[in-house]
Amino acid sequence: MKDFSIKALIVCGVLFMLAKPKTAISQTPTDAIMMEKGQLCVAAIYGHDSWDKYWEGTYKRSNGNIGTLTRQSVTGMFSLGITDRINVLGSLPWMKTSASAGQMQGVQGIQDWGVWLKARAIDFKLGPGTLGFYPVLGLTGPASNYAVDYLPFSLGLGVVEASGRGIAIYEFDMGLYVRANAAYHVRSNTTIERDYYYIPGSGGVYSNKVDMPNVSSFGATLGALLLKNNLKVEATYEGMNTLGGADIRLHDMPFPSNNMDMTRANFNLQYYIPFSNGHVLSVIAGGTHVLTGRNMGQSTAFMGGLTYQFGVFGNKNNAKQ
Repeated sequence: MKDFSIKALIVCGVLFMLAKPKTAISQTPTDAIMMEKGQLCVAAIYGHDSWDKYWEGTYKRSNGNIGTLTRQSVTGMFSLGITDRINVLGSLPWMKTSASAGQMQGVQGIQDWGVWLKARAIDFKLGPGTLGFYPVLGLTGPASNYAVDYLPFSLGLGVVEASGRGIAIYEFDMGLYVRANAAYHVRSNTTIERDYYYIPGSGGVYSNKVDMPNVSSFGATLGALLLKNNLKVEATYEGMNTLGGADIRLHDMPFPSNNMDMTRANFNLQYYIPFSNGHVLSVIAGGTHVLTGRNMGQSTAFMGGLTYQFGVFGNKNNAKQ
């Protein structure tokens, strides 16, 4: 019932600032934004999501020993223009989990670091707009020694993950845009805090190493730039598919290698406040709701935060795309 967090898309509440308006903004691994050479954008995002029902396999149920599970996060992010066509991104979230019922205690701490390299491979005029394609390579891993085998309270899955993503976007000249992305995530084994575990269909395993299945993910976005490009509005449909793993056993706790699938809908707003020195402040807000799932909580999440962009080398006052 652990959400895919920063790795699919970067945890319920970090999908913000998507597409490429004419004002300078930050970026995420699933958008089509490129910072100009020498421009740095930093962000601080607060996220809050909760659920009181989850899918045990494909059966949706509640659990009186959990009640409502709540996860809060504060995520720091940055994006830096190495060149106009190559950017590096990073993120580091702090998380806290808690439940409204039962005897199990939540945990808190730093979750997983993430680093991504994004390139603008294709970007050209086509008909009434512009077509672009952006490949993204990513690497994530645990940033603290958290307990993995404590789902749904665990901070993460404890895996090192490499990902490759392709992003395509078509931006109409009048301000609308559509974007799609797809990714494949290769995950390492994870280490749990016991020497024996049971996998349905496979039997008992005498080891503290767990073979983790790989994951595919996708997303599609419709967005618009309003108020002279100072307001961005987006709606996104996204999902992930775990390529293997077993279902949660009846009335059992989830296990890190469970087959966790989901689709969800996101809505995001961002308002930009430019300054005379070329710096740009923005305010972001959004929400997401899980629509379908397998071995996942049906969570509703809200997020809000600030981004700030400025120059660190090159033309430090240049904050335009």
